Amino acid sequence: MTDDPLFRALGHAFPEGGRAIVIGASGGIGSAAHALLTESGAFVEVLSASRSMNSALDITVERSIVTLAAALADGPPLRLVFTASGLLHDGALQPEKALRQIDPAGMARLFAVNSIGPALLLKHLSPLLPRKGRSVFAALSAKVGSIGDNSLGGWIGYRASKAALNQILRTAAVELARTRPEAVVAALHPGTVATSLSKPFSAAGLDVRQPDTAARDLLTVVAGLTPVESGGFFDYRGAALPW
Repeated sequence: MTDDPLFRALGHAFPEGGRAIVIGASGGIGSAAHALLTESGAFVEVLSASRSMNSALDITVERSIVTLAAALADGPPLRLVFTASGLLHDGALQPEKALRQIDPAGMARLFAVNSIGPALLLKHLSPLLPRKGRSVFAALSAKVGSIGDNSLGGWIGYRASKAALNQILRTAAVELARTRPEAVVAALHPGTVATSLSKPFSAAGLDVRQPDTAARDLLTVVAGLTPVESGGFFDYRGAALPW
């Protein structure tokens, strides 16, 4: 569908013959992003990986990422890594409302998924990004990870893990600019989306968007970012967010 503005933008944003991969493609935003990227025709191959899919990937286990990187080493150049993995709650693990609720094991798990996992993806996948031509490594962050925007408190482990992710992405952008000057690294805030991650906390009256809408908005931002903006933190409209 060449008349689709997103598909046109993606086609212009990335060199022909490239490959894209969606990490966390079994989730709402990830699966929608994978479908849109596939339909866009901007890439010769669009891959997907997550813990629950056939292409099993556990971003908290480095050898799992090493295996993925080895599989991607041959074939079309890797032009886009879209990381949609994230953890806010799971069973007994729930966002803290006060300091007294901090649990070290729960906090460690949040950091493992939200911060260390993407760092390991950068470690092993960024060397596969071409040295010439535009490429993008984008990861879903969250506005609550903004230190400057925090006026409510709470959600301590999740906030901190996303703030750490933002710093990791910023630092990676500085390093990649030395060898891949056309590469873009970005932290993206998707807004409140109707997924299992946000469902328990979607209060009445809150602007909750569907995954396909959120994915389309985020990919539009991805298509429009320039190397000058690499290392930035942006919402789904493309507006820069405070650190």
